[in-house]
Amino acid sequence: MLEKMLKNKIKIGFLILFIFFLVLIRLYEDKFFYDPFLDYFKTDYLRVTVPEYNGFKLFLGISFRYFLNTILSLGIMYVLFSDLKFIKFTTLLYFIFYILLILVFFLVLNFSTSENNFVLFYIRRFLIQPLFLLLFIPAFFYQKQNK
Repeated sequence: MLEKMLKNKIKIGFLILFIFFLVLIRLYEDKFFYDPFLDYFKTDYLRVTVPEYNGFKLFLGISFRYFLNTILSLGIMYVLFSDLKFIKFTTLLYFIFYILLILVFFLVLNFSTSENNFVLFYIRRFLIQPLFLLLFIPAFFYQKQNK
């Protein structure tokens, strides 16, 4: 009984730690990552032209943030489900979604008109925020309950 309580305390501790790091990434996003779109999307971005940006630095900044969020999200998933098969599958999904989203992001950014800035906003949102975590937790919880 004591072992089970201690094990749950450790899991809860790791869960809080991973969530804390996700919050830190969000709080200090303007200091840690190159992203000229942070301020741009706080304005009336549907009427304003896209800001100047360094494509390579933007790619690195968004990618770094995506992979930090992914690692922390995988940690949360492991704490919640303790199933290596889920983690492997989730890792594959994160990789596939990254390739698709980063490709579409830069295609929309470079070849689209300002009328499609809302599409750019939402694609970028999936790249820089841990939204997949919010989708995967209920899906895997449901999957685990139906096994």
